[in-house]
Amino acid sequence: MEKLIITVAPTGAQTTRQHTPYVPLSPKEIADSVYEAWQAGAAIAHIHVRDQDGNNTLDLATYIEVVDRIKDKCDIILNLTTAGGIDMNDEDRLRVCELRPEMASFDAGSMNFGSGVFLNSPAFLEKLAIKMKNYKIKPEIEIFDIGMIHNTLRIFKKGLIEPPFHFQFVLGVQGGMPATPKNLLYLVESIPANSTWSAIGASKDQLTINTMSIVLGGHVRVGMEDSVYYRKGELAKTNAQFVERIVNLSRTLGREIATPNEARQILGLDKLRSTKAPEDISSVVK
Repeated sequence: MEKLIITVAPTGAQTTRQHTPYVPLSPKEIADSVYEAWQAGAAIAHIHVRDQDGNNTLDLATYIEVVDRIKDKCDIILNLTTAGGIDMNDEDRLRVCELRPEMASFDAGSMNFGSGVFLNSPAFLEKLAIKMKNYKIKPEIEIFDIGMIHNTLRIFKKGLIEPPFHFQFVLGVQGGMPATPKNLLYLVESIPANSTWSAIGASKDQLTINTMSIVLGGHVRVGMEDSVYYRKGELAKTNAQFVERIVNLSRTLGREIATPNEARQILGLDKLRSTKAPEDISSVVK
């Protein structure tokens, strides 16, 4: 099997200090947590940011501070969320692309999400696909249910998104597909050939789904966005703990770990980003 790509999702949109005192929220905390995860073996960082009160935000200046802090420390691939939370407006979500990250999330459909509704209309998804294509951003296609794969293929048929695709299966969210081995297998068998994929199982199912992903040849995402417990009754104190566990498990199962540059080759980022992005992105902040 090809080497395993580990994505760390250190913060997310739902995790608060009430869930765990260890979740990183400030730009410095997020950047330091990503750096520790990179040292442990993570190749990609999926980034959400918060305002000074700990609330979800898509503020570009905050993103830039986090990005700059991380880039000063390591070469991890940055994957910025274009969701931010379930109640963000479309224009702010689209503007994230102006920061030209190597990857960004592409949530491929609308759904009930906990007690709220996560809206991703067909019109919005087409606009987002065009933005990503223009800025040479690799979509991380987030799949919460089987219909979202078909949504993605319809957008592909319009020429707005290009293969090879990279899917992130997000299982176990209330309103989406439960995190079961059978559901993961169904999703893996439903995507186009030559696609890459990764998976998470929210909360208690994280390690089970991660283990299956390693064995099946997929990749994994870990972090406090998805689970705050290292084991039952024990909070993880760092995101790096989750990464270290996957590194050890993967090597036990016979798969080595991809560096960020090896992950770029696996995902085709090296070819996609053949044109250098501007060094100074501060000009996009209005």
